[in-house]
Amino acid sequence: MLERIERRRIVPVVVLDDVESAEPLAEALLAAGLDVMEITFRTAAAEESIRRIAARYPEILLGAGTLLDRDQVLRARDAGAVFGLAPGLNLRTVEAAVACGLEFAPGVMTPSEVERALEMDCRLLKFFPAEVAGGIAMLQALAGPYAHTGVKFIPTGGVTARNLADYLSLPVVAAIGGSWMVDRKCVAAGRWDEITRLTREALALATRPP
Repeated sequence: MLERIERRRIVPVVVLDDVESAEPLAEALLAAGLDVMEITFRTAAAEESIRRIAARYPEILLGAGTLLDRDQVLRARDAGAVFGLAPGLNLRTVEAAVACGLEFAPGVMTPSEVERALEMDCRLLKFFPAEVAGGIAMLQALAGPYAHTGVKFIPTGGVTARNLADYLSLPVVAAIGGSWMVDRKCVAAGRWDEITRLTREALALATRPP
C-alpha cells in the first residue's frame, strides 16, 4: 500500500453524496492516470460507493477516510476498502483495523501523537489539519526526531495545487491528501472532464521540483 501511495503521491479526498456518482468519479480519476482514492465516511453514500468501486475497479487502491470507530472500520473493510484513515489517533479504532487486517493511517499533529502511533506500529500517518497545524515547517520539525523510524506522513487539510510540490519535497511525506481536484460541487454536477483535468494537472505538479 505504502509503495503505491508513494508512487502516485496524491490521495484525493472524496466526499460522495450520491452513490450514482461513485463509478463515474472512479473513471474520471483513472482517465487522469490516478488509481488511488479515499472516500470519507462522512455521508450515508460512502459505504455503498466503496462497495461499487471495489467491485468494478479492483485496480484502484481504495481507501476509506474519517473512520472514527470500530463499526466504521469493519463496514469499510467489508465494503472493499483496502486501507483506512482517520483525522485523529484513537487506540480502539487502530486496534479494530489491526484486528481485521485493514491497513490504517491514524491522524496526528503533535510529537506525542506521533510517538503514540509508533508505539502502535503505525508508520504511515495522516498529518491533519496540515496548514493549521504548522504545515511544512511543522513536518520539517517532526522529521528531526522521527524520520529515522521510517515514519511517513500524508498531510491533509489546506493542501492545494499551490503548495503540494513544497510538501512533496519533504522526504517524510509519502503523499498529499487533497480535495480540490474532486470538489464536492463538481462531483454533484457530474463535471467528470473537469475532475480529470484537475487531477491530471495535480499529478503533473507532483512530479515537478518545488
